[in-house]
Amino acid sequence: MCMSDVFQALAHPVRRDVLRRLRKGPISAGDLADGFAVSKPTMSRHFAQLKEAGLISQERQGTTIQYRLNMSVTEEIMTLVMAALDIAPASQKSIRRAKGAKVK
Repeated sequence: MCMSDVFQALAHPVRRDVLRRLRKGPISAGDLADGFAVSKPTMSRHFAQLKEAGLISQERQGTTIQYRLNMSVTEEIMTLVMAALDIAPASQKSIRRAKGAKVK
């Protein structure tokens, strides 16, 4: 996973919307593409960029391709972003607060 690939993939609103839709579970490429006002080849390029960044994976079921969110990579990315921005998850903030430390 290359962070520049991840940020490039997240830069486009269509790709971010694809990720939001995949949070509900696996969806076929056709059903995903039908939800957008862009051509199927354009959607294929968006899917390819998300796959290259490791944010989604695909599984062929007969003639259908199912896409799913790659949660382990997504969680890892969020952890890296939060660390870079010095943002602690709520559970870590509670621990710091309990110890009397100043919490951002």
